[in-house]
Amino acid sequence: MNKISIAAEDRVFVLTGAGISAESGLPTFRAEDGLWAGHRVEDVCTPEAWERNPWRVWEFYSARRAAGAKAEPNPAHTALAELERQLGDRFFLCTQNVDDLHERAGSRRLVHMHGELSKAHCERECGRPPVEDHAIYRSLAEVGRCPCGGRMRPHIVFFGEIPLEMERIQAEIAKATLTLVVGTSGSVYPAANFVHWARLAGARTAYVGPERPLNASAFTHVVVGKAGEVLPGLFQLG
Repeated sequence: MNKISIAAEDRVFVLTGAGISAESGLPTFRAEDGLWAGHRVEDVCTPEAWERNPWRVWEFYSARRAAGAKAEPNPAHTALAELERQLGDRFFLCTQNVDDLHERAGSRRLVHMHGELSKAHCERECGRPPVEDHAIYRSLAEVGRCPCGGRMRPHIVFFGEIPLEMERIQAEIAKATLTLVVGTSGSVYPAANFVHWARLAGARTAYVGPERPLNASAFTHVVVGKAGEVLPGLFQLG
């Protein structure tokens, strides 16, 4: 396996997806049968689902919190945290995942573009920031309300909503000289466009995952394999 060289002047942007968390035992974002951990996405992860049955949404995300708490970071998470430690502010991580495995591995310069499982925010979008919330709820009555009166909902970007911190993400892609995509198939937008934006900015682009991505032609370097096996020995710092 050819190593990816990272020179002293390089800036690295990393995008991770469900594949990296799957290696820690968490279900992938969307299965081939159209179900997500046994649920129709339309029933648990859309604004309409929240309006129709907020308890069903909270029940689903409470179960995901319980599963996430049992999972542990794998060698891929650790390798990215170590790369950040060596590169400092020349490293930036954007994850599509809502779990905290990157943070628990030691990553600090990161954003969760699809939200965070361990937080909640007001359903009214009243402007108050999200709050830490690790509760495993047993009924809707247990779910708190915002000072404005709105019910708190999972701090998750539902299908049809705009991903978080897109301006910052685009700025980081624009100044990166190497963009690394890990464990995401290239089927979910706008994240699938990131590699194209990186190429337009003149960056090298690399992919690591268990199968070739749908947008493989956009990469200058494709490594097919499990991230936990590939990433720990992939980088050569100059």
